[in-house]
Amino acid sequence: MMRKTIQLTSILCCLVFILQTAIGQEANNNFGAIDERLLIETRWKYAYTLHVESNTVLHKADEEYRHFLYFRYNYSYQEFLNGDFSKGWWTLNDRTLTYPFRNVEEFEIGNLNKRTLVLDFQQKNSTGNYQYHFIKVAASETPFVKPENELPDVLVEEIIPKKEKRIKKNGWLSFFKNRKNKSNKKSKYDLEKEQIYINIELVGGGYYGGIDPVLKDMIHIKSDGRLIKEFHSKYNGHITTKKNIDREELEQFAEYILKQQFFEFERSYECHSHTCQKRKTMQPKPMPLRLSVVYGDKKKHITVSIWAKDNYGMQYVDYPPALDKIIDAIQRMASRLDDVSMKN
Repeated sequence: MMRKTIQLTSILCCLVFILQTAIGQEANNNFGAIDERLLIETRWKYAYTLHVESNTVLHKADEEYRHFLYFRYNYSYQEFLNGDFSKGWWTLNDRTLTYPFRNVEEFEIGNLNKRTLVLDFQQKNSTGNYQYHFIKVAASETPFVKPENELPDVLVEEIIPKKEKRIKKNGWLSFFKNRKNKSNKKSKYDLEKEQIYINIELVGGGYYGGIDPVLKDMIHIKSDGRLIKEFHSKYNGHITTKKNIDREELEQFAEYILKQQFFEFERSYECHSHTCQKRKTMQPKPMPLRLSVVYGDKKKHITVSIWAKDNYGMQYVDYPPALDKIIDAIQRMASRLDDVSMKN
């Protein structure tokens, strides 16, 4: 009797955990701290590696390169890479994932949702930011074998047949209300008119120089979620990337910007030291950064004369750290490889 009670308790705990995870996964996780429940008992398949600054795919998975990750409930992980299995321990602090791979001990989670996992990192002997992109897969699609003494996976979903009408709870009155709501359903045009206007433009930033100097770097996110990224370098030419950002995600990002007190920032952040003024004349030449955000009746346009650190780790202009978080989130949205790029 005691054994059956323990088994029943274990099953109930699993069901509660799965329901909590499903609820947590409804929220978008591009901004703010990551809920570790979104990682627990998830399996991922490597898709490609991206160089963020140039939006260049450096490597893609194929039949000869197969990489899978499994984050377990006890904070251990299992890994499969080209026929070799390995395991270890993982921890999550805010957005920092401690998981050693290829001489990188920690990754920043750039994006985590029901379908994708993006791990940001920097190589010690190279410049720029890189991303590992993973797609979520089912247990049956991975090479990991579940131990015989573990409970089976349970998937809890609410399944509603297409022909069934949910009017039984309140009888005919509910049916009348549903009919009334359908007759008063607003058109797509009316719904778009009611949406809060959002417009985000990010131009410049960084340093002009190196092997392939950047001539133009611009990201524009329109109110309908259309994102346009234009990147023009001296040797690789002009690349325009267009994609769609979900309107709900865009609204969440606008709220995130608001919480970062962006609209209370100063309009301009300039040099206040001789060292900073001297850096403007040195190579590689710093490019001013301009960020413009419109959210409803709130508008803000700021300029930073020298944004981010140079190759020596020096930051010359004092500006709010929250600005880096906002810009990082914009660049992550623009760097997703979910649409077609056009090279001119």
